[in-house]
Amino acid sequence: MTASTWQPLRGAKRWAYLARARTIRVATLDEDGAIYQSPLWLVVHEQKVYLPIDAGSRHAANAAAGRALSALVDQGEEFAVVSGVRFTGTLRPVTDPELVATLADLVFDKYFHVGHPYADGYREFGEVAGRTYHELVPDRTVGWDMREINVIAMPEARVLPEHVGDRLL
Repeated sequence: MTASTWQPLRGAKRWAYLARARTIRVATLDEDGAIYQSPLWLVVHEQKVYLPIDAGSRHAANAAAGRALSALVDQGEEFAVVSGVRFTGTLRPVTDPELVATLADLVFDKYFHVGHPYADGYREFGEVAGRTYHELVPDRTVGWDMREINVIAMPEARVLPEHVGDRLL
């Protein structure tokens, strides 16, 4: 039994989880078969995951070559609170200018705010670095959320029968 079969994360809960997530760890295969892995930002739009990727990224080259991709969004330090979503699939470049503008706005709203000290630098670097957006196209998606079964300890008030006395429970 695995966490994903015991406490699966599916449907609307999965999309809400992904929309709030700030980092996705992406692994793609290089030309020589080596695994290239890095953390990236992500945004969710219309139940699809999109990644901003700069042109010099090996992920963009690996995606263009049609090489395998694996990605993970996760959190939690202890078994009772671990959760995540794992993907296998490919990346597809976004070519629709309107969608690119929407995704850029979503990234700004998620990671920056008006007046944020690094917002302009991020946008300017993206123009210089040839930032594009890619849709993560999953072949398989598996999610789990152990927080669903976590029972929070809380005090209880009980009236015990007379014969119990003052013993510690």
